Amino acid sequence: MISLSTAVILLGAYLLGSIPFGIVLTRLGGAGDLRQIGSGNIGATNVLRTGRKGLAAATLLLDGGKGAAAVLLASLVAPEMMLWAGAAAFFGHLYPVWLKFRGGKGVATMLGVALAVYWPAGLAFAIVWLAMLTLTRRSSVGGLSGAVAAPIAAAAGGQSDAVLVLLGMALLVVWKHRDNIVRLLDGTEPKVGER
Repeated sequence: MISLSTAVILLGAYLLGSIPFGIVLTRLGGAGDLRQIGSGNIGATNVLRTGRKGLAAATLLLDGGKGAAAVLLASLVAPEMMLWAGAAAFFGHLYPVWLKFRGGKGVATMLGVALAVYWPAGLAFAIVWLAMLTLTRRSSVGGLSGAVAAPIAAAAGGQSDAVLVLLGMALLVVWKHRDNIVRLLDGTEPKVGER
């Protein structure tokens, strides 16, 4: 039976993760409803399609920040819940209650969680993400590669608990990118900057 305190931590982390910063920032910035722009996704890559690089950067930082914040806040009250709080925030980003459970793809939020849980895994994520993005100029390739790198780095560091949670997140990132993967295989996935 789940305790009340555990339920409160997980629910709070989920609600934190479900804040759609991309939508909030584009509306406040006068760029319209992000869901009606480009791919319709709520993440930083789609915010970039509005032509507002500052908003895209802020979305990236805030989406990553909410994942890290969930972990760090849990560490203050129930350290044993850190990983699960991060997972709940990540799940909230993917399936936010406010948007009828249609959220983002989770790359930035997973990065934030990885950095807060075991920073070498987060560092590996960031390096691989940026390297593959630079090489291919495809956001999906960078995000997918970084997500896969995180549990590998955690395993290399002997972080068995983190491996399981990060692997679960990586699989969800792959699932959320399934349309991108089809386009990559077809050769029709756009590069960053292309419409």
